[in-house]
Amino acid sequence: MTYAIITTGGKQYRVTPGDMLRVPALRAEVGATVELPVLALGDGEQVRIGRPVVEGARAVCRVLEHGKERKIIVFKFKRRKQYRRKKGHRQKYTAIRVEAIHAA
Repeated sequence: MTYAIITTGGKQYRVTPGDMLRVPALRAEVGATVELPVLALGDGEQVRIGRPVVEGARAVCRVLEHGKERKIIVFKFKRRKQYRRKKGHRQKYTAIRVEAIHAA
């Protein structure tokens, strides 16, 4: 089974063809394909590591949807000072499916 380490949004993911994952928001329409850089390729026995990316390798992904994650509450508090701040945050994401991994 071929796998790849891809990078997007400052994070790295280990993916195989057919995997679905949520990544930080991408600027692409739903149904469009995006190509993501590959940092490493592996097939179970051999691993090719790029410097920083593997030349000619790419992961072709299809955009499934855009959305927002669950709300995270940010609460600041200092005891005995009557200081409280409550703020919510919802991170935007893009759901993608890995269609294929092409090696050079």
